[in-house]
Amino acid sequence: MSDGERLARAALTRVLEPGDERGGRWLRECGAGELLRRIAARDGSAEQLSGMTAKRLAGYRLRAEAAEPGRDLAAVAEAGGRFLCPGDREWPSQLDDLGDTRPTGLWVRGRPDLRLWVLRSVAVVGARACTPYGAHMATTLGAGLAERGWVVVSGAAFGVDGAAHRGALAAGGATAAVLACGVDVVYPRGHAELIGRMVEQGLVISELPPGEHPTRTRFILRNRVIAALTRGTVVVEAEYRSGSLVTARCAQRLGRFTMGVPGPVTSGLSAGVHELLRGEGVLVTDAAEVAELVGDMGELAPPRRGPVLPRDLLDAGCTRVLDALPARGAADGREVARTAGTGADEALARLYELHSLGFVERHGDGWQLTRRPTCNDDARRGGT
Repeated sequence: MSDGERLARAALTRVLEPGDERGGRWLRECGAGELLRRIAARDGSAEQLSGMTAKRLAGYRLRAEAAEPGRDLAAVAEAGGRFLCPGDREWPSQLDDLGDTRPTGLWVRGRPDLRLWVLRSVAVVGARACTPYGAHMATTLGAGLAERGWVVVSGAAFGVDGAAHRGALAAGGATAAVLACGVDVVYPRGHAELIGRMVEQGLVISELPPGEHPTRTRFILRNRVIAALTRGTVVVEAEYRSGSLVTARCAQRLGRFTMGVPGPVTSGLSAGVHELLRGEGVLVTDAAEVAELVGDMGELAPPRRGPVLPRDLLDAGCTRVLDALPARGAADGREVARTAGTGADEALARLYELHSLGFVERHGDGWQLTRRPTCNDDARRGGT
């Protein structure tokens, strides 16, 4: 991309709001330099753009007159950052899936290569006012994914976002934040230290130029970038009306994996997640299950099962004989054989086998179940 085109795209990040589909279409059809020229010109060329109205053009012109792309590029460079455009080596090509809502450019702070990092990344998003359970799950997921070599992407907000970032950083892993403000603006202020650590150890990304502050709309629109950058989105706690669900639905539309962490059905903060799971969302409970879904062949979660009890290892014959013994008291061999539906000799052989394994005891001519010590027995013997 030529220097002039790059400068024009930097200017357009001040003119076009994130997710401006009309602006994205004009940018695709005309190119950045020509679109900026038409907006500024008074020759009527801007009015020829499909969908351009006088009111919209007036707003664009007002912003274009104030744009100083050279100053913005110098400001981000001073902050240790850079400006990326489509076609750059570091540009993540998966953002092209957004079509005409693709970012005009990305302002980035941090040393790692953005394109390489997001090739193996997962978004972890959720409620700002999360419960201790939600914070614990987000932290655990962030740490577990980082330990498996995944980059954890979120929005640096309070609650689940911050917990996911901190989990990844605590594990010595990689994390990236997509902001709804300029990369040199700390928001929320309470996350100044966290965002500073991500600039040093990870990446901070935004569509907005330096100095821009967040708005409610920008928070919602930045979620499409989080969804598009990553292989999948995990939602940890969300109400029915939640920006996290916007991210998840965008991920679904883009063909990405959508996952949810279940919570109490009595909690309003889990209601949105459960609704997601009733649709196309996949239930996950830890990082291993997330990695199995979004990862490469062979990244399997360990099998889930309850504890294996000694009785589970008995063959069918021994189990049948063991079941034939009464819960209390003893029974002779013939009575056990009759209850088990087997011959007396086979029942006797099975009883001796069970005796050697410690399941039964012999008392005279009778057999009974081995009495297992209880807590009260331990207490009487001075145990704990």
